Amino acid sequence: MDTQKTPLHGLKILDVSQIMAGPYCTMVLADLGADVIKVEKAGTGDDSREMGPYINGESTCFAQINRNKRGIALNLKDPEAREVFYELAKWADVFVENYRVGVTKSLGIDYETLSALNPRLVYCSISGFGQTGPYYKKGGFDLVAQGMSGIMSMTGEKDGRPLKSGIAIYDVGAGLTATYAILAACMHQQRTGEGQFLDISLAECGLPWFVWEAAAYFADGTVAQATGSRHRVSAPYQAVNTADGYIMIGAANQRTWEKLCVTVLDRPDLITDPRFVTNSDRLTNVDALEAILEAAFSSANATTWIDRCEAAGVPCGPVNDFGQAMKDPHYLARDMIVSVDHPTIGPMNTIGIPTKFSATPGQIRKAAPTFGQDTDAVLQAFGVDSERIAAMRARGVVQ
Repeated sequence: MDTQKTPLHGLKILDVSQIMAGPYCTMVLADLGADVIKVEKAGTGDDSREMGPYINGESTCFAQINRNKRGIALNLKDPEAREVFYELAKWADVFVENYRVGVTKSLGIDYETLSALNPRLVYCSISGFGQTGPYYKKGGFDLVAQGMSGIMSMTGEKDGRPLKSGIAIYDVGAGLTATYAILAACMHQQRTGEGQFLDISLAECGLPWFVWEAAAYFADGTVAQATGSRHRVSAPYQAVNTADGYIMIGAANQRTWEKLCVTVLDRPDLITDPRFVTNSDRLTNVDALEAILEAAFSSANATTWIDRCEAAGVPCGPVNDFGQAMKDPHYLARDMIVSVDHPTIGPMNTIGIPTKFSATPGQIRKAAPTFGQDTDAVLQAFGVDSERIAAMRARGVVQ
């Protein structure tokens, strides 16, 4: 594949992050054409390599989030390995790490050290709580962030136990936040030649997503509560049960509400029912509205109702499990499931690239590296000869 036709061709990334937030960020950048050298710790590598399931001894968790990267293994506690690492830092446009605050200083790879070697370096640090504030020394994890930020109090059913999101939403969110911050900093770097330090906090990256919740709280002090599948400010906009399973209905404005009543349900009387005249009325009486809708939808199966809604122009869709989603013909047609050949796993499926560029599309060029797969080639490219590499390997400094 011609990487010159990717949007980030020529951008050089040095990545010492592990598990999810940092690796997700650098995977997105790599998909868009950046040259990412992933540095894993000698011995055990990225901690996600210890997460199953495994195929032929290779972690599929690691493989899903580290494609398109070159992989090397160094012991950064060793002075000789660190000197090699400094040459990589001089090469890089961007550095990404997600250690606990203070670890990079102890390893000698902190911002002050690396920016002295490369003043134009964009140094992105992803941590649990950021570099300042009363919690900055704490380790941060996705579930801790979900609990702290309030999202678990508003996920699930009313009066139920706190529930996490079905995916690691704050890990991925921190990775995406870091991605757009890096790209913005790189635009400044290209204009001025200046690098800078980016402080990304897992615990706060999701707060800007609380749009309707912030609107209510800052307006009149209303604290958002769990609403199940119901939308917070529109009704009916939720899951409803049919004769054979749930579907999602999105009658989120007056026009689609009226189409739902007249064309889909053949219940024009609901439009003039005083409980449901306006969106505010429907929200106030959402329990009664849900009961009426589910009584009506129970008369036919999900496919029938989806067909009727689509014909009427009422947004709707199935409630799939992940296996069903991965077989959805729309996702398949949009190349959202892609096969790539892994040197150990063999042919494996991975999630595709969601951004579709007309002139410079992203590319899935290669699978995630096996542990230390590119160590020799990368080190040789930076002037380390074979004999020195062999000596370092014998000491366990590289792998």
